[in-house]
Amino acid sequence: MAWKTLDDMDLAGKVVLVRVDINVPVADGKVTDATRIAKIAPTVHDILAAGGKPVLIAHFGRPEGRPVPDLSLAVTLPALREALGVPVHFASDCIGGEAKKAVAALPPGEVLLLENTRFHAGEESNDAMFAASLGALGEVYVNDAFSASHRAHASTEGLAHVLAACAGRQMQAELQALSAALGNPHHPVVAVVGGAKVSTKLDLLSNLVSRVDHLVIGGGMANTFLAAQGLGIGRSRVEEDLAETARAIMEKAESVGCAIHLPVDVVVAREFAPGVSAQTVAADACPEDAMILDAGEKTVAAIGEVFEGCRTLIWNGPLGAFEMPPFDAATKAAAQKAAELTRAGRLVSVAGGGDTVAALNLAGVSDDFSYVSTAGGAFLEWMEGKVLPGVAALDH
Repeated sequence: MAWKTLDDMDLAGKVVLVRVDINVPVADGKVTDATRIAKIAPTVHDILAAGGKPVLIAHFGRPEGRPVPDLSLAVTLPALREALGVPVHFASDCIGGEAKKAVAALPPGEVLLLENTRFHAGEESNDAMFAASLGALGEVYVNDAFSASHRAHASTEGLAHVLAACAGRQMQAELQALSAALGNPHHPVVAVVGGAKVSTKLDLLSNLVSRVDHLVIGGGMANTFLAAQGLGIGRSRVEEDLAETARAIMEKAESVGCAIHLPVDVVVAREFAPGVSAQTVAADACPEDAMILDAGEKTVAAIGEVFEGCRTLIWNGPLGAFEMPPFDAATKAAAQKAAELTRAGRLVSVAGGGDTVAALNLAGVSDDFSYVSTAGGAFLEWMEGKVLPGVAALDH
């Protein structure tokens, strides 16, 4: 994919429209988690250093194509000013006279934020006229919102066809990391896929078995695979209607030489509640009145051996019900093993998805992985092998 970066663009004296994702949580009129806002700082600072004028465009919430005062991006201004360390101005619309006036008045070295793009129906319908109206405000388009690029909206896809376009620093890092993990990885490659349901990750599993050498299946998903092999899983969560699908995935994996790794021992309890009594049993020995809530120590050791023999790791989803101790043990131990190998330079490790990020933070290893994506749906669709419209539009 031949997308350009900021380094390929002449930004001096130009108005640079930067698509960012600052769709952050807000309570009582204040941003409660500014992580996404902090991540746009490198792109904004590099544009300023190159003599460009950054004009930020973004969505916020779901106003469904009409102005909703409670969903104004103005609420993000204090957090933006703190994160960027420069004056940040605000325009009450993202197109038209108000926006043009604000862009014209923007002093060098400062930043402008435009109002919520989703206040216009043309944003989500990727209307060409709306994209042209956005494009009329600037001279260069930078997409730094990988997390919104699985949507073909005017500000993520349409605008890339209106102006000279490139990837911002966050987008660049994401694409480089994902290319290293799935595009042209060093083999052997292992993928860890966990979470509650097989049904939400069918496309992912089908894509991965033909692209990786090892596939570790954990969490509630593993129960469906164990049951599909005829093992008793007690009162564990299971998708019985997907047993045939699970068997088909295992058959496909075998035919293409991908080794599937399921739990060999499991941690079970009679209920999922704090302070319950838990025990570890073989994967084929779950009591009828118990439920599987985590992988056991032998399984973790086996996963560690797989990691030892691989060069690349892709991780999406926890190995157990990590939200409640002691059912977080397998996820934490496996993540710490991956982090150890990454620190030693023996493994390229890329992880993503909401639960995955939370689990890695819990294990204290997020900073030790090669790359941790906060993109959620876009990360998952990339792993599924789907084309992301906002990324594809940069390649033209």
